[in-house]
Amino acid sequence: MQTVLAFIIVFGSLVFFHELGHFIFAKRAGILVREFAIGMGPKIFGMTKGETLYTIRLLPLGGYVRMAGDETDTVELQPGYRVGLILNRDNVAEKIYLNQKVQNPNVLFMEVERADLEKGLWIEGYDEDDQFVRINVSRKATVVENGTETIIAPFDRQFNSKKVGQRAMTIFAGPLFNFILAFVVFVFIALMQGVPTNEPVIYDVVDDGPAQAAGMEAGDLVKEINGVAIEDWNSLSGTVQENPGQPLKFLVERDGQELELTLTPQSVENSGKEVGQIGVMYQSPVEKNPLKAFVFGAQQTWDYTVLILDLLGKLVTGQFTIDVLSGPVGIYKATETVAQYGVYNLMNWAAVLSINLGIMNLLPLPALDGGRLLFFGIEALRGKPVDRQKEGLVHFVGIVLLMILMVVVTWNDIQRFFF
Repeated sequence: MQTVLAFIIVFGSLVFFHELGHFIFAKRAGILVREFAIGMGPKIFGMTKGETLYTIRLLPLGGYVRMAGDETDTVELQPGYRVGLILNRDNVAEKIYLNQKVQNPNVLFMEVERADLEKGLWIEGYDEDDQFVRINVSRKATVVENGTETIIAPFDRQFNSKKVGQRAMTIFAGPLFNFILAFVVFVFIALMQGVPTNEPVIYDVVDDGPAQAAGMEAGDLVKEINGVAIEDWNSLSGTVQENPGQPLKFLVERDGQELELTLTPQSVENSGKEVGQIGVMYQSPVEKNPLKAFVFGAQQTWDYTVLILDLLGKLVTGQFTIDVLSGPVGIYKATETVAQYGVYNLMNWAAVLSINLGIMNLLPLPALDGGRLLFFGIEALRGKPVDRQKEGLVHFVGIVLLMILMVVVTWNDIQRFFF
């Protein structure tokens, strides 16, 4: 149960912030957002606030922000429809009932001849006295069908009515918020635990090793090796590893005094290569500094981004196979392992996953945010959008291929972890 909760919290947070990015920039662009959903599949919770329905759905495998103007968001009044209209004091329709009985004496019934609920915002038809009438429609009017109310979406509030830059930013904001989330988490960890200083301070000395034989002690600060200044632990370990069997003169500081020690690193084999070791242990000292915490957060975000891109490049060039990929099952099992080492390790894992989600969504593949951004780029170059039907077909094919990949990866995870 603890693992299940950890997985739901981690994965749910990543999806929430990703969709929050889309949501905020859609609102900034004036786009009507119909639904903000966490999870997929059947709805288990829903709450309407303002003009948006906020839902939690059964399967914790993603989420979405449904914006006005997509292919499934058409509200049309066909000729011959019998509608009931609730008018305000200015005789403007605020509520439209479709093909259903309405127990309200103030309803104006009419048979639709023509209607425009996007640009002109009017309905024309014949009332019960067979008189031809034209009724203006409020920009915030709702259509009621089978007990469900849907607010109409004037064209200027639809996604496709916006400038290409606004649409691109709305889509890009999802992955962007994943990077922002990772940065914030790394900063929080640094503020709570401190920032590693990476100082070349000896944490402990291994028995019977070259360091102990030379008189090195825990707490010694290494300042120089063979006259070359040592700024951090990486410099120390790198110098030692590069000089197996070669005497090295260490200048260390102990209790405010400087001492010279001569050590000869042992030669050991590591990945088919001879490297030096002196038998010391390292645990980076930490410093609680808010400014350095922000620098640390940015550096960690950058380092993990570069690492993931490098691994992705190796996958594309064939240095890795598809078997190394993990889906929801693999992420669940990894979360189970990480959760055993405490909340900070779990938070670090969530930040890395957030970066990974941001990068994956920016890949220029159909059905992903990156694929949609690619079409926006083409539109900007051509000066006109790509045919929506052709673009929709490309994204549909992309969704099918991604589903196949998800099935393959999930099956590999099941084989790896359970068989």
